[in-house]
Amino acid sequence: MLELRPNCELCDRDLPPQSADARICSYECTYCADCVEQLCNVCPTCGGGFAPRPIRPQQAYRAELKLGLGNHPAGSQRHHSRFTSEDIAAHVERIKHIPPEQR
Repeated sequence: MLELRPNCELCDRDLPPQSADARICSYECTYCADCVEQLCNVCPTCGGGFAPRPIRPQQAYRAELKLGLGNHPAGSQRHHSRFTSEDIAAHVERIKHIPPEQR
């Protein structure tokens, strides 16, 4: 199950579970849509592309399955990129011309 990280790892913008602006890579690195655009759809960590983060339902619509945020809350630990802005810029420049499906 996705961790649903609470913030953009670059600008630290809050990204609550219902945010339509959250984007994730295949490792769940989480960024806002604005930062993903600035990053040319290149994850600063793995180099992969991003996809919109799914919205977890607030409630369990199938009570017997015990799903939804009430049973599986979003993560609360904030994450931040460990890379400098200069390193990120060089990383993006190096591979942004390669489509995500070919990286």
